[in-house]
Amino acid sequence: MSSTHPQNKQNPNEDEIDLLALGKIIWKSRKQIITVVIIFMILGFFVAMFSPKEFTASSTFVPQVSEPNRGGGSLGGLASLAGINLGGGASGTEIPPLLYPKITSSVSFRKALLEAKINVDGIVEPVTYQQYYSEIFSPGILANVKKYTFGLPGVIIKALKGGQKEEAVLKLENGLIRVSQDEFTHFKRLDRQLLVTPNDKEGFVSLEFVMPEPVMAAQLAKHAQDLLQKEVIAYKISKAKEQLKFTEERYEEKKAEFNQIQARLANFRDRNQNISSATAMNQLHRLEAEYNFAFNIYTDIAKQLELAKLQVSKDTPVFSVIEPVTIPVEKSAPKKPLILAIFTILGVVVALGYVFGSAFLKGVKEQWGEEEE
Repeated sequence: MSSTHPQNKQNPNEDEIDLLALGKIIWKSRKQIITVVIIFMILGFFVAMFSPKEFTASSTFVPQVSEPNRGGGSLGGLASLAGINLGGGASGTEIPPLLYPKITSSVSFRKALLEAKINVDGIVEPVTYQQYYSEIFSPGILANVKKYTFGLPGVIIKALKGGQKEEAVLKLENGLIRVSQDEFTHFKRLDRQLLVTPNDKEGFVSLEFVMPEPVMAAQLAKHAQDLLQKEVIAYKISKAKEQLKFTEERYEEKKAEFNQIQARLANFRDRNQNISSATAMNQLHRLEAEYNFAFNIYTDIAKQLELAKLQVSKDTPVFSVIEPVTIPVEKSAPKKPLILAIFTILGVVVALGYVFGSAFLKGVKEQWGEEEE
């Protein structure tokens, strides 16, 4: 005998969203929704109008990588008999483009950028990047509002510290570098303004610099590119100079050995003008063999020394510029239509969330009231 339980039967439409009910809720609260959206649109318009202008200057270049050096062929083989490694593939002296962002984010690189000269409208003499942001730059209304609202706790903490000021020590005796608080602030801004993007597949590197004025953006982008090339050259030249120093030391050693053998052979010949014995002939042949061997090593290293000197002068990698730095015509930020659209969408989301949340809470309260009764 089976029994039916009507209370267990559920209407299949109960778990579905009642779109008509949602539409009624939206229609009843249309004034609130419109008001919230308008407020957000006004806020978005304010942000778009008062956000500081930004101009982006860019450059695209290809790093020149030298061909591997095979180590002088037969010269390397002869010198290896004396325990000298003349060889040197150049691949170990190259900085991969993937490491360029690490170079531009280094303390020494950013310190050099702080001293970069830029031209500012209304000022005759060029000023440094650090002087511009410390003495001339005005952040604007929006930045000040943000500073004294969301950033107010930081301002208060900084004021409470009072006269505590960190001194900048550029280089200590033990080789450590200390950065002042002011420099650190500039560094954080540089991290947002300078962007280096290597393309490993295509083999080129893109560099961008963002500034409030187009000319300043172009000047700093060019300065950053030149400074990056200088760092790459300095690294590679240092390797070539180390090789040159090593070759010079070996050259002086083999030169001294050759002079000694040459003097011994000359003294032997002077003492034995008329050689008649086989023992003397054997000794002479042995000295001549030592002399010839030392002479070959000495001349080979002398040639390698000249090659090392040439390597120092020619090992200067340059960037083949595909797209040179130009003064930007249009600003890259703020994108006013995008900002206005984002705030409008955000206003709609907030308004609907508020309306549906209020309706949900109202329904929960009514249900609790019925249960209590």
